[in-house]
Amino acid sequence: MKSQATSTLPRAARLALAKLGEDISIARKKRRISTVSMAERAFVSRSTYSKIEKGDPTVSIGAYVTVLAILGLAEGVGNLADRKADQLGLDMDEERLPQRIVPRKRRRNTS
Repeated sequence: MKSQATSTLPRAARLALAKLGEDISIARKKRRISTVSMAERAFVSRSTYSKIEKGDPTVSIGAYVTVLAILGLAEGVGNLADRKADQLGLDMDEERLPQRIVPRKRRRNTS
């Protein structure tokens, strides 16, 4: 039975996870590491590791990042949603800028 996390996942997210899983699988094979060894190193079961290589969205992001770290590929993970690279967010911030700025009137000290 498919979980709701899988069936409601946007297509772009499913494709990204599938590519990530495939890339992890290729990186593991290039390093000549068995799936059993990877699972042990990542402290996950063999079946969970298999799900990672399939891009399963039910596996925690922590497990994915742990596997990437073992493979020496975790460096860019912290920049996935970097606010400086969020062009849509930056554009929205710019749209919210005021059209003009009116200086505040100074209060007089009436003492």
